[in-house]
Amino acid sequence: MNERKQVVLAGLSGVIFSIGLVLAGMTRPGKVVAFLDFFGDWDPSLAFVMGGAATVYLLTFQGLAKKRDTPLVAPVFHLPTRKDIDVPLIVGGGLFGIGWGLGGFCPGPALSSLGTGSFDVATFVVAMFAGMGLRSILKRRSAVHDGSTQTA
Repeated sequence: MNERKQVVLAGLSGVIFSIGLVLAGMTRPGKVVAFLDFFGDWDPSLAFVMGGAATVYLLTFQGLAKKRDTPLVAPVFHLPTRKDIDVPLIVGGGLFGIGWGLGGFCPGPALSSLGTGSFDVATFVVAMFAGMGLRSILKRRSAVHDGSTQTA
């Protein structure tokens, strides 16, 4: 499949994903914060959204990916190879959770919510990209000091 078709399919997948996030309520920070409020007015409905997504992924992966040598729209499968748990993973996961709890957004729903024109959403997305940029700068700087050639 040529690169142009891959880009179109990736964009279409992103639009469908965004619509799903909106329909599921994951673009409403209040709903997300209520899901994370275990000791207050807890709203478990997003657990069903995440469970449904995990189920669809599991069935698709088990039923399709394991029976094919190559994906339908790419030359190779891009599967994770690392299985270790290290400090950057733990710190990154913690920061992700803190940001999710404070802002009520994770990256996908935040990008989907940009269409609302909300200043709060735009601020979150700018801060998210600033954090990603800072991480890349620190990783490059760390690689230079270690003498390693690894880049972000």
